[in-house]
Amino acid sequence: MSTIRKSVLRRGARVAGLGAAAAVVLGLMSTGAANADTFVPLPGGEKVVNAGGVTAKIARNAESALVSPSLAANGAGRVAWVSGDVFAELGGEIPEEGATLTTGYIVGCQADITGLEGGLSADLGPDSLGLGGSLSIPISAGEVKFAKVKSKTDLKPGVSAIQYRDQQIELQGCGGYAQARAYTVLEIPGNHYVKATLYGQPFSIG
Repeated sequence: MSTIRKSVLRRGARVAGLGAAAAVVLGLMSTGAANADTFVPLPGGEKVVNAGGVTAKIARNAESALVSPSLAANGAGRVAWVSGDVFAELGGEIPEEGATLTTGYIVGCQADITGLEGGLSADLGPDSLGLGGSLSIPISAGEVKFAKVKSKTDLKPGVSAIQYRDQQIELQGCGGYAQARAYTVLEIPGNHYVKATLYGQPFSIG
């Protein structure tokens, strides 16, 4: 074999190798893009209530969600890491037992949760985030469930806060689109009973 032919063959092999390597890199990049996390910044809000001798304000800010496919990669699971700051400001005739502040998320599988704004109580079911800051929720098409992040009791006049960072909510069994939205409930017992609920903006979990 001539020296010129050997040189051409070696050069062709190098080009083919580079092409294969580029194809692998592009394939990995495409896979990563398809499964990339989605950061969702969410607007804050507040609600003011005056009832009898009680004044109360609840507010939420710095809320966000980081949404990604479930590690199960079965098409029926997805994960959201949620963060936010919730505040309650109380004044007036607050009873000795104090008020209760509860915050969490409403999640729905193939269900419209934008109209869920009535009949919520401070105790929204058994699903609550554990000490590790994670909660796995089995959910089917048409179902709506509640994921309680945290609650505080015995609130007195002044400002109280609940802050949470990267709390994981994992949905399993939802083969269609899923949504979530934050809720915060402030309940004040006594002669001037008050229950106020502040809802966040709904966002998609895929």
